[in-house]
Amino acid sequence: MFRGINDLNLDAKGRMSVPSRYRESIQQSCGGSLIVTVDIGDIGCLLIYPLPEWERIEQHLTQLPSREKQVRRVQRLLLGHATECEIDGQFRVLLPPPLRQFAGLNKHTVLVGLGNKFELWDRDKWLKMRESWVQEENQSDSITASLEKLLI
Repeated sequence: MFRGINDLNLDAKGRMSVPSRYRESIQQSCGGSLIVTVDIGDIGCLLIYPLPEWERIEQHLTQLPSREKQVRRVQRLLLGHATECEIDGQFRVLLPPPLRQFAGLNKHTVLVGLGNKFELWDRDKWLKMRESWVQEENQSDSITASLEKLLI
């Protein structure tokens, strides 16, 4: 289970150091094999999954009817960008240049634990989006039924 926010710096080669609090869990769940892909929502970050978690998503995506335009688009983006990345001996992950470009990642990043996966953000973009989400929630008068159950 991944949770929490971590400020990280990418090195000159585009490597991200895995925070120590996640290392053992990642090693146990996937032997250091991670899948990095793009987030297709309106946010522009990378998604990082342990390999077994990604395989469940991948299986589901490949079983969807690819004749549907939206399904094909999602398959192209998520599956097409999915890249297996191994954690090296210093607990670093090399992020491929096309993925770093997609998310606008430079040196300063934020890694967000979301239970079964991580999001990796450019730090400035993260701060702007977080502020936007807080403002949206403050202006909203309603809450979805699924969230209402959680917050009781």
